[in-house]
Amino acid sequence: MASGRKKKIKNQNFFDYTLLFVVIFLIAFGLVMMYSSSTYDAASDHNGDSAFYLRKQLLATILGVFVMAATTLIDYHIWERFAFPGLLISFVLVILVLTPLGIEANGARRWISIGPLSLQPAEVVKIEIILFCAVLINKVNKKYITTLKGMAAILLIPVVFALMLWKITSNLSSAIIVGGIAVVMLFVADSDYSKYVIGALLVVAAAAVVIYIATHWEGDSFRLKRIETWLDPESDPSDKGFQTLQALYAIGSGGIFGKGLGASMQKLGFLPEAQNDMIFSIICEELGLFGALAVILLFVLLIWRCMVIANNAKDLFGAMLVVGVMAHFAIQVILNIAVVTNTMPNTGISLPFISYGGTSEMFLMAEIGLVLNVSRQIRLRDAM
Repeated sequence: MASGRKKKIKNQNFFDYTLLFVVIFLIAFGLVMMYSSSTYDAASDHNGDSAFYLRKQLLATILGVFVMAATTLIDYHIWERFAFPGLLISFVLVILVLTPLGIEANGARRWISIGPLSLQPAEVVKIEIILFCAVLINKVNKKYITTLKGMAAILLIPVVFALMLWKITSNLSSAIIVGGIAVVMLFVADSDYSKYVIGALLVVAAAAVVIYIATHWEGDSFRLKRIETWLDPESDPSDKGFQTLQALYAIGSGGIFGKGLGASMQKLGFLPEAQNDMIFSIICEELGLFGALAVILLFVLLIWRCMVIANNAKDLFGAMLVVGVMAHFAIQVILNIAVVTNTMPNTGISLPFISYGGTSEMFLMAEIGLVLNVSRQIRLRDAM
């Protein structure tokens, strides 16, 4: 009997409930913080309807739950056949931004309107690049990946899409994420890390050169002015440095335990995009350093669970899918917090599951569903 029970346990499949509960908590917390940070703007802009943004986000979340459930239940190997057609779809969606279907908001043309729905093509591109790189890395010869020619072949498509997002939609943050996802996936698949270390050093050196030029050049370049404002927001407190300064005021005024949920002052018309890109500063103001660290730890736990699943996936394709999703979350969280704290120039990037944005919410939940499906196919061979 004991051996029978032992054999039965060995044949069971794994499911990462820890990851699921972390995601559910982040989504619920995000709805609360999004409502708290958006009530003033919603009431001001929508005839006193303080729950306007909450209702739209709640609808996107409900749809996202169905999407996540579907991708959790559907075998992830099925998506392999959509990798290359997905490139064409992603390309067309990005180009549609330039057509009358494109929507301009807050000075940026990054969305397309399809009937009553609006879609941000960058979100489609992110999940497509994860799928495409996972398929390509799984199919090519492993020795080929370690060569510069192999690296260039795998990075070509992601780089093209990153440049398209940057130039066509003026979305530098999404371009960085797309390129970063591909590099991280290639880094994990490659056994020779030395060239990545050299590449990272070259990127740091290039950034140092750009910063030096920005601080010593007296021209009128928009991008150099943006870097100069990042280095000294108080040099332009009423224009380019305004949002950053207001975010820093919010973070500084929160202290250790914050002013209390709903008690933020900066959301009362002072901080632009309080419910969107800058929501982390409202978390710091209302919940303090304690709340900010709790959110960061939740994302660390999410990324760690992705690492565990990737390490135990039953095949390379599944492992690469999870690595891609992990890279997406890690890069986006780091960029958002870095922008809010003025550690890097303002690029306009949302905080996963917490910032306002229906398209982003649904695609992020779809990615989590993929990870959960990979976890479902892990066998508990070492359970006993």
